[in-house]
Amino acid sequence: MLEAHFAVPMLEAILVAINTRLLPEEILYILEHSGCKALIVDTELAEPLARIEDRLPKDLKTITVTDRTLSPVHPVPLKKSEGDYEAALACSDGGGIGFSLEDENHTLAINYTSGTTGRPKGVMYTHRGAALNAFGTPIYSGINRDSVYLWTVPMFHCNGWVFPYSVTLVGGTHVCLRKFRPELVFDLVEKEGVTDLCGAPTVMLGICQYAAESGRRFPHCVRANTAGAPPSPTLLENCRKVGIEVKHLYGLTETYGPHTTCRMEPEWETLPLHEQALLLARQGVANANALHLRVVDSDMNDVPRDGETLGDVCMRGNNVMKGYFNNPEATEEAFRGGWFHSGDLGVMHPDGYIELRDRKKDIIISGGENISTIEVEKTVVRHPAVLECAVIAIPDDKWGEVPKAFVTLKPGATATVEEIVTHCRSHIAHFKCPKQVEFGELPKTATGKVQKFVLREREWAGREKRVN
Repeated sequence: MLEAHFAVPMLEAILVAINTRLLPEEILYILEHSGCKALIVDTELAEPLARIEDRLPKDLKTITVTDRTLSPVHPVPLKKSEGDYEAALACSDGGGIGFSLEDENHTLAINYTSGTTGRPKGVMYTHRGAALNAFGTPIYSGINRDSVYLWTVPMFHCNGWVFPYSVTLVGGTHVCLRKFRPELVFDLVEKEGVTDLCGAPTVMLGICQYAAESGRRFPHCVRANTAGAPPSPTLLENCRKVGIEVKHLYGLTETYGPHTTCRMEPEWETLPLHEQALLLARQGVANANALHLRVVDSDMNDVPRDGETLGDVCMRGNNVMKGYFNNPEATEEAFRGGWFHSGDLGVMHPDGYIELRDRKKDIIISGGENISTIEVEKTVVRHPAVLECAVIAIPDDKWGEVPKAFVTLKPGATATVEEIVTHCRSHIAHFKCPKQVEFGELPKTATGKVQKFVLREREWAGREKRVN
């Protein structure tokens, strides 16, 4: 994957990194919608692809990769393959690829993200955007030629937040991690001298839980950029015990990953831990490569910097997408008024830091993964016993947010929680499936529209914010 991040753009082709946790139908949709012509497949992860191989586009060429360092190796055979990746490299003359680019705004990558329609949208990154983000990342992250970066963020997430290019740009070292395991993280920090990593709070939580159980600590301070949910006071304290310096980032697939930074300021260090956590839980200020960050009202006027007035969080800059692939309507809607609308509601504090309070879009962010509530609802109602369904995000200590389904059954029909969850797991990726199911009537308006806000108010009662 790291090699592909360089080779594919150098060919002036477009990189489409696919989430390995998706189900076959979701993968097929992305392949067809993006018009992929070649597919590089890790045979250890090829099982979903094998199930749809006969339905793949006829002109799609498949190249397989088998990691021989695995023990034991469990490759999933594919009936159609143009050859083996490593064998092709072995036949190369080592001459490299001649690279020239006439237009810096040529699309470099398309990253698919869950949308409110339930179908993922293809977010287009440009060569210019990726390059400028690579230049800007060292400013907020602190990486340099002495950095040893551990890959705990999947490269299918916003092209790894553009860190493939940033780490290489500064002359740092990449340490690739095939699968996140806390004990392996400790081993690599000790063996390779890892200095930096990124990940959702669930990654940090896993590291801290393992440290508490094993008694292990990092031999030196490791800088960690976390996004997807604000770090809690408990997590901050535990990270410090392990030897992790946490920096909170915020962004979307549409902003090449991180758009803002919230890091520990010197004047905060003397504050009680709880107060530090409240400050660090804010989404922060725009990164160096972002033009502006605004919180606006319905007329596109900036809201007061009072930490109370709610508005739309809008972005503009070199780290904002080119648009949605083959979806001009969604692109126009996202950029109304000349600014990218994140779909998040927030406040602007007097010190210029923003803080999210709610989400306009029906998107759940669970462990850093986007989940469309509409997609989950459509899946639930396919169950023969279900009449209707509403899905919302509920707070979760581990994942930040998880889906909860409120289900009304057809008259005379019966179903259990386990049956609903099992049904969902057979149709959508497991991380998208409801973690809780509640049966009963749904609250509605006089016109019959489901009042999701009533469900949210009940589930989030006692919490200041409606995002976690």
